[in-house]
Amino acid sequence: MRFIGNIEAKTDSKGRVFFPATFRKQLGEECAEGFVMRKDVFQPCLVIYPSKVWNDQMDTLRQRLSRWNAEEQQLFRQFVSDVELVSLDTNGRLLIPRRYLSLAGIENQVKFIGMGDTIEIWNAPDTNAPFVDPEQFGKKLQAVMDGHSFPDSSLRTFSL
Repeated sequence: MRFIGNIEAKTDSKGRVFFPATFRKQLGEECAEGFVMRKDVFQPCLVIYPSKVWNDQMDTLRQRLSRWNAEEQQLFRQFVSDVELVSLDTNGRLLIPRRYLSLAGIENQVKFIGMGDTIEIWNAPDTNAPFVDPEQFGKKLQAVMDGHSFPDSSLRTFSL
């Protein structure tokens, strides 16, 4: 699965939003299984994980963290417990729980952004936040693709 692109939508008064048809088609039968939703660790957005992707993420994190280290166990606990299991209704809508709407600052306009194996949901007016300044984009991409670190620390700073 490779989710790409961005699609705007509106939430209703209950926090329901039509899940983009292009993403539903890619997910196929996984739509019936539901998804895992959590607030992004770094950005003010929500992340939708298909079940397989979530399970892979949990397995990878579990392998890297020791059950016998209190701090690492706390980190794992927080990562896996601060999630919501969500599914689509018969009309293809996703109910975003109020707590998650608040955590991501989502009002009534959202933007779904395909991020490869996950899908982000952003408050539509804030969607410039996750992107690099256009002038710096080419430089940053070149540095990454050339296998070099960013040429100076100002290129490592992403502004919200």
